[in-house]
Amino acid sequence: MSANLLIVDDSTSMRQMVAFALTGGGYTVVEAEDGIAALDAAKTQKFDAVITDVNMPRMDGIELIRQLRALPNYKFTPLLMLTTESGADKKSEGKAAGATGWLVKPFDPDQLLATVRKVLG
Repeated sequence: MSANLLIVDDSTSMRQMVAFALTGGGYTVVEAEDGIAALDAAKTQKFDAVITDVNMPRMDGIELIRQLRALPNYKFTPLLMLTTESGADKKSEGKAAGATGWLVKPFDPDQLLATVRKVLG
């Protein structure tokens, strides 16, 4: 059975590129345009991993990770940040919120797939 992944990014083209890479790798993908939409989706269905941008309107990726970690279903789910932010302070903020890993845009599709495979075990 293929893993169910949630991609969160306010950029439609970025969501499409990530979705294309992941569906090509055999994963099922659901897209959300910001943290609030992602949280709603996460409460109605189970995702095996979440890949989120950091800077988004309404709810950013770090707050999304905090909120997901508070849900019983997402205590141990891999939550990856995919962002243009590469600063150590943002990374440590993400880690503190519960992020599993950090990928920097522009991303390499093969590296993205390898990271997703690794965190899904």
